[in-house]
Amino acid sequence: MKFLLITLITHLPDPVTGQRRSTTERFREVVDTAVLAEELGFDGYGVGERHERPFISSSPPVVLSHIAARTSTIRLFTAVTTLSLLDPVRAYEDYATLDHLSGGRLELIIGKGNGAAQAQLFHVTAEDQWDRNREGYELFRRLWREDTVTWSGAYRPSLTDAETWPRPLQQPIRVWHGSATSRDSVDLAARYGDPIFSANVTNPIEPYAELIRHYRERWVHYGHDPADALVGAGTAGFYVARTSQEAVERYRPIFDARLAAFRRLGVQPVFDTLEDAIDRSSILVGSPQQLIDKVLRYHEQFGHEVIHLQADHDGLTDKQHRESLELFQAEVAPVLRRTIPSRPFLPPVTLAAAV
Repeated sequence: MKFLLITLITHLPDPVTGQRRSTTERFREVVDTAVLAEELGFDGYGVGERHERPFISSSPPVVLSHIAARTSTIRLFTAVTTLSLLDPVRAYEDYATLDHLSGGRLELIIGKGNGAAQAQLFHVTAEDQWDRNREGYELFRRLWREDTVTWSGAYRPSLTDAETWPRPLQQPIRVWHGSATSRDSVDLAARYGDPIFSANVTNPIEPYAELIRHYRERWVHYGHDPADALVGAGTAGFYVARTSQEAVERYRPIFDARLAAFRRLGVQPVFDTLEDAIDRSSILVGSPQQLIDKVLRYHEQFGHEVIHLQADHDGLTDKQHRESLELFQAEVAPVLRRTIPSRPFLPPVTLAAAV
């Protein structure tokens, strides 16, 4: 199994102290955590894309480029790139450039995005976002693979023998399709033989497991070898300590503050207590053995090879945050790597090109 840290770059007061870092400090924290993730042996680091408060993750290529300059080996993920909002040509130019700057370490996770600001800022609505996502991906895919492209669609001007520069370093790049609930998204992934990354955050396991089963069914329908299907999955929160009692005690104020924030926004939480979340959600809070057991239970349903953990401090001190990540890499990750085989992120031919 492989392990990513992912941040959506929320910009909120600390749930324990109530203090909020400046925007500049928050960005520096994101980059410093990526450097730490590489130091500790995580396989990837992801930056999300959102365009409304409380997020400041509106420009993942810029953030990831800075991380690329501070790191050398860790894979760099978008989590997710909202192609429904972006001009595919401009997105291609940004990410092909980042692919070179990172030495071929880029992995894209694409998705439709969500949030009310999409309609206000980009005039993308719930009615057309899926069509925009599909069309944007199909053009992006061709731009990455073909030196000249002739194309027409519904949501941007047509192209005639268009050239895009720079040409990418990785040929082709692997594109994951991020999905929470949509069959349209997993069908698109299966059609093109791409992996999926299940959000696996808000609800109990059942709807996510059903969607992954649907992906594998559509994968076979489109004529792909079942053994080639690749699945990743998220988690709803993370903190590991030597004992379950210590983990729960330290994480409880963080969880309770999150519930209070949801309720202020008029959102009814799916899990009303930390104990309920630990029991029925994907949250990884507990001792090393508890985390191992839980990931293995989810793997029985998902068959996933990659998981992401929350990258942010989320109410932990710098010391607590680092100690938790260190303990995960020392006692959880090695067991899961041995138990759950996973394919390399970078095929050998691409690795040779990147070097």
